[in-house]
Amino acid sequence: MACNSCASAKPDANNNPTWRRALWIALAVNAAMFVAEMAAGVAGGSKALQADALDFLGDAANYAISLGVAGMALAWRARAALLKGATLAILGIYVLAASLWAVWQGRTPDAELMGVVGVAALVANAGVALMLYRFRSGDANMRSVWICSRNDAIGNVAVVLAAAGVFGTGTAWPDLIVAAIMALLGISGGVQIIRQARRELAGERDACDDPLAGVA
Repeated sequence: MACNSCASAKPDANNNPTWRRALWIALAVNAAMFVAEMAAGVAGGSKALQADALDFLGDAANYAISLGVAGMALAWRARAALLKGATLAILGIYVLAASLWAVWQGRTPDAELMGVVGVAALVANAGVALMLYRFRSGDANMRSVWICSRNDAIGNVAVVLAAAGVFGTGTAWPDLIVAAIMALLGISGGVQIIRQARRELAGERDACDDPLAGVA
């Protein structure tokens, strides 16, 4: 007999209405903040704001995918987590490359605009992170949502500090350094998600190969 789900009899937290509602709220917040922060980053010449905006975009896609696979078998959720982890790592690599390229551009960003938008983003992300905190110990799909929210909240603190640094030094270096750190944080988070998703997929394959798996 083919193994269709190979799942345990435990209730699936991904079917929890509270989880779904939290994802919808997080999706709306992140989509709105992506538009606002990217516009501010381009207008103010801040790579840190643009990096943070890309995080908002990645998280919005993250939440949309999580909503799409919520309630599916663990294997499908793990595959979705693999996609999200790879996307997060790729965005981090892009931001890191853009920050290195900006070293030669020489434009000093608008520190005041960075500070105001950074604080607004921090409030938005801190609220989302607190809302999702209870789900941080779930499967790779749920954990990926928590990791992205946590990374964004940390990134927002860094953006505010970068704004203070730009204001104090009159140079772009604090902005570029923070953008690079955020990029590395994104790459690290993506790798964590990919590793856990691969472990879950391997566990599912083992369970399907063993007809006695899960039998008391």
